[in-house]
Amino acid sequence: MRRLLIALLSLLPLLFGPAQAQDYPSRPVRFITDSGPGSAIDATMRIIVDSISKVWGQQAVLINQPGAGGAIAARAAAQAAPDGYTFGMAAVSAFVAVPGGAPNLPIQVPKDFVVVAYLGGAPIFLTAAPRLGVSTLPELITLAKQKPGEIAYGASGAGRLTHLTGEMLQARAGIKLLMVPYSGGTPQALHDVMGGRIPLVFEAYSGLAGAIDAGTLKPIAVASPKRVADFPNLATVAETLPNFEAVGWQALVAPVGTPDAIVQKVNRDVIRALSDPDARARLAKLGRDERPFSPAETLAFIHREQQQWAPILQQLGSTR
Repeated sequence: MRRLLIALLSLLPLLFGPAQAQDYPSRPVRFITDSGPGSAIDATMRIIVDSISKVWGQQAVLINQPGAGGAIAARAAAQAAPDGYTFGMAAVSAFVAVPGGAPNLPIQVPKDFVVVAYLGGAPIFLTAAPRLGVSTLPELITLAKQKPGEIAYGASGAGRLTHLTGEMLQARAGIKLLMVPYSGGTPQALHDVMGGRIPLVFEAYSGLAGAIDAGTLKPIAVASPKRVADFPNLATVAETLPNFEAVGWQALVAPVGTPDAIVQKVNRDVIRALSDPDARARLAKLGRDERPFSPAETLAFIHREQQQWAPILQQLGSTR
């Protein structure tokens, strides 16, 4: 009888897992992001969460927990009950952080979280103030070699993707730039561009659109695998430095122990939400690239990104 009871208990997840997923969600679901309220990424995540709400017919709530390079949000998501009602919307910088730079980072999957879905991404634009006198990446490289360490670029924080992009650019081009971190994000950097204090900003288009339209900054290259449709005459960084790619992306993760039936259902629902015509149109205006990845494909994508940035992270870690 005891062996029979143990066998029956072992079958419970198989019996009730699909049923739980079929009825899921039955109450509001929380999505924790490390982006600050009103930021470009916050606006993007709200579009995604709103579209998921429509798919479910159930409220999905975005929770902003910025700080410590994403460590605060990662801890909150990891410590939540693994019941499918709390997820983390983790940015690339949380997965490719300098080891030891912040607690809980970099996120290691599948050890720290169950990977659920890819939420899309946007390439980093290299932009320059007109006063710098450069219009292309080769021109910037030439000028930087003439003025090593004198040309400053704004980054959204030490160790963030914008900083890593600058470091990889310097390593690949053989130049030396001055990184200026801005804890207040891109708006603070743009303020200093207008004040004449920095001439370069590396960021996704959504954070630079206003400055580009106003002529405060002009794109000189984009770190995407191919040219961006809205900027057909803008060269990629890879056209000057082969295989150079820097894309700011986000992934949906769940606490370890979240039932696989729920993970698979949420993955399907996220793909459906991202394919909604209204959501697609709004995300496209922000330069986003959405891909219908399965959980396994998302996990493989994250591992490839970690391998790509490993040399830069090791270099930064050795100089701490």
